Amino acid sequence: MMPYRIPYGRQNIDQSDIDAVIEVLNSPWLTQGPTIERFERTLAEHCQAEYAVAVCNATAALHIACRVAGLGPGDYLWTSPNTFVASANCGRYCGADVDFVDIDPHTLNLDARLLAEKLEIAEAAGKLPKVVVAVAFAGQSCDMRAISQLSERYGFTLIEDASHAVGASYLGRPVGCGQYAAMTIFSFHPVKIITSAEGGMVLTNRPEFADRLRRLRSHGITGDPAQMSVPDTGLWYYQQLELGFNYRMTDLHAALGLSQMARLDAFVARRRQLAARYETLLAGIAVTLPAVQSGAESAWHLYVVRLQLEQIKLSQTQVFEALRAAGLGVNLHYIPVHLQPYYREQGFKDGDFPEAERYFSEAISLPLYPDLTDEEQDEVVGHLRRILG
Repeated sequence: MMPYRIPYGRQNIDQSDIDAVIEVLNSPWLTQGPTIERFERTLAEHCQAEYAVAVCNATAALHIACRVAGLGPGDYLWTSPNTFVASANCGRYCGADVDFVDIDPHTLNLDARLLAEKLEIAEAAGKLPKVVVAVAFAGQSCDMRAISQLSERYGFTLIEDASHAVGASYLGRPVGCGQYAAMTIFSFHPVKIITSAEGGMVLTNRPEFADRLRRLRSHGITGDPAQMSVPDTGLWYYQQLELGFNYRMTDLHAALGLSQMARLDAFVARRRQLAARYETLLAGIAVTLPAVQSGAESAWHLYVVRLQLEQIKLSQTQVFEALRAAGLGVNLHYIPVHLQPYYREQGFKDGDFPEAERYFSEAISLPLYPDLTDEEQDEVVGHLRRILG
């Protein structure tokens, strides 16, 4: 299939990125080398976090974060239905049961008020979650302060899936700083804010979490004598302390991610500029624009509009297909996770989370990426205006 003339997202790669990868190719290290540590340190400093642990992708990051939180069979993980399936699957990987909390119709994030109501019911039933994964949909955090207060009251571990939100801020501090979440997850997939081609990161302020995250990403193995069950017998010696995984990032991927960090602020600034232009250009069109909560600054990974279907004569599918026919690679984020066949088999059904389902029936993700020109954005809006009449 040929790529769309204007996709919904696209990476920005320049000569400095290419040179950084070539430099690693010419070095002694291709896999677990010093570039990974530099990437981790750079992102941790940017986010004002103590520790960062790089892995092969954000799904792996979510998985080992849940393991570090102690999630296992008989436990519950709660998350938003408006997310990619990985935010829920990480709980299933640990053998836990998964449930969802419906979304706020304005921010499209997990609704903290509904979470509070559901926690009260769960406490009475003895079925409190061990982990809550709060997803920063489209680039802005949930009401993390309120959810953090609930985590203290009800004793669950709060993980922020900020795969969309590298470079965002919440209540004056960078997302990933760890003020509210025990662990924060970032993604570096090509359509995200910065890319390492594939890659993810877990940020935390807890040294014991960081140690175990590093161990789990590499087969559960340690070379640290302080962690071993017998005295160190030489520099070559290592021990497998638990069942871990091969979730390591390579120096090649880290080199690209580290190079991209130099342009992170510029990428986010351009995304915010384009989001502001959309807000102006879309005035008077039968769509509901995305909202940003007070105190949050979105990184604008996505720009999602909701069709005001009662005002137009077309269905969501017709609008979507007409935009794609015009060469625009619009997308839909996301099909509610509980409606996926796998989760229907777990007992979920239509109507369980009506706000997420209503949103899904109206949403379209418009093109948004740093290299999108003003002229291309004008074209996107022009086609939408023409199609909606």
